[in-house]
Amino acid sequence: MNPVIEVASTVCLYILGLAMCLTFYRLWQGPSPQDRTIALDLFSTLVVGLLTIHAIRTDEHVYLTAAIAIAIISFIGTVAIALYIHRRGRH
Repeated sequence: MNPVIEVASTVCLYILGLAMCLTFYRLWQGPSPQDRTIALDLFSTLVVGLLTIHAIRTDEHVYLTAAIAIAIISFIGTVAIALYIHRRGRH
């Protein structure tokens, strides 16, 4: 692997790991369901980023397929939760 890509991907992994820790804190301590929904969506986006970087580092394309599947499921879940919160607030 190219040393530049190796260093850059390692730095990205550390940054994404820190972002995941901060996002998990917001998911755990979020004062409202909206905050928790946004934190859960961000957490899944960070997981997609981790899988993508891991796919680049290992040159395995199966991780990209998993990242796409997680992104689609996360999008559908976020829309469903937002719709539930919206409908619950109307009644």
